[in-house]
Amino acid sequence: MILVDTSIWIDLLRNGHASATAGKIANYATCGPILQEVLQGLPDDAVSQEFRDAFLILPRLDDPLPAHVFLEAAEIYQAGRRKGYAVRSTIDCLVAAIAIKNAVPVLHRDRDFNAISRFTPLRVVTRIR
Repeated sequence: MILVDTSIWIDLLRNGHASATAGKIANYATCGPILQEVLQGLPDDAVSQEFRDAFLILPRLDDPLPAHVFLEAAEIYQAGRRKGYAVRSTIDCLVAAIAIKNAVPVLHRDRDFNAISRFTPLRVVTRIR
């Protein structure tokens, strides 16, 4: 199982691959923050509705999200700053904490995850297999 970041979903949607992707996402997982980011940007059309329906079926890690994961995300952000890494998104810290907790890699196209993987146990994937 792979936790797929918003950056990947947005790229697929922008490039018109939403309908083709809807049937191929069975091995992927999402989480609350990614669910929110992806769905808030979807246009209101039939292809988006098909994608939304498939997306909502994905397993959601840490649903509902316990408070200690937010604390771990804050620690990831602070640890990065202490080590000289500027993580731009607190949501990316939260997604990283969820991935680490669930021992799954993050598929992404977002430089924050590469930085986070340098000072945490986060595993990252940058290409769809």
